[in-house]
Amino acid sequence: MQTKAKVIKNIEVAPKYYRIILFCPQIVKEALPGQFLEIKVTEKIEPFLRRPFSINRISGKHIEILYEIKGKGTRLLSRIRAGNYLDIIGPLGNGFSYQPKLSQGKIILVAGGMGVAPLFFLAGKIKEIKNQKSKIKNLVLIGAKTKKQVLCEQEFKKMGYEVRIATDDGSGGFKGTVTELLKKMLSDFGLRPSIIYACGPRPMLKALSVLSARRNINTQVSLEEHMACGIGACLGCVVKLKTQKSKGKIDFEYRRVCKDGPVFDAREVVW
Repeated sequence: MQTKAKVIKNIEVAPKYYRIILFCPQIVKEALPGQFLEIKVTEKIEPFLRRPFSINRISGKHIEILYEIKGKGTRLLSRIRAGNYLDIIGPLGNGFSYQPKLSQGKIILVAGGMGVAPLFFLAGKIKEIKNQKSKIKNLVLIGAKTKKQVLCEQEFKKMGYEVRIATDDGSGGFKGTVTELLKKMLSDFGLRPSIIYACGPRPMLKALSVLSARRNINTQVSLEEHMACGIGACLGCVVKLKTQKSKGKIDFEYRRVCKDGPVFDAREVVW
C-alpha cells in the first residue's frame, strides 16, 4: 500500500549510519521479516526514483529503518527531521520462512554490513515462536570492514542471541570475513544448524551458499540488488535461478528480486 508516514525520529547511530522511525500503523499490520519499503526521499523531481530499505524492526505502530549514507538519496533522507512526512510503499517482496519446524534446532543468522537490517526483524520473530524451554542458544554472526561499522551487536545480545563478530582489519573479533568465521565455527565446534539465514553483499552470499551446500545446510539468503520500482514492473533486478530438473537436466529461469524475492533458497541462485 502507499501511504504518508510521519517521521518520529531520524538519528545517526554510527558514522554515516542512521535509524529512522516511521509511524505507519497500516503497514505494520502486514509487514514480515525480509520485506522492504520503497521510500520517496524528497518531494522534488530529483532524485526521481524511490529508494528501497529493509524493515529493521517493528515497535508498536512504528517501523524502524536502518540505513547507510551511500549516495544522494540516502544523504537527502538523513536530513529529514522529526514531524515531516515521507511517501512510502510497502510492505514489498517475499520475506524469510521461519515456521516452528525450522526453529527446532540451532539457528544461525549471518549478516554482512547492512545485512543486519532485515535479520534483526527476523531474530525477533524467531524468538517469539521458539520453544522457551529450549536450551539451544541461537547464533548471530556479524561481519564488517572495521569494528566501528558493526551494527546491532548489543541489540541481538539483549534479545538472547550469542553474537560473534568478524572484521576485515581485525579491529574487532575474528580477523577475516564473516563467511570464514562461519566455516571455522562449523569445523572447530561441529555446529550442525537446522537453518542459516543470511543477508549481505553478493560475494559473501555466494561464498556462504557454497559452504552450506557442501554441508547440506538449509540456507535462505536475502539478496541486495538495485531495485528501481519495487513491484516487479521494470525488470531491473532479475536474478538467474535453477529450477526443477527435467529428465536429468537443470533448467533455469529469471526471477525479480523485488517481487519474487528478495529472499531465495541459496541452492537455487546461480551466482
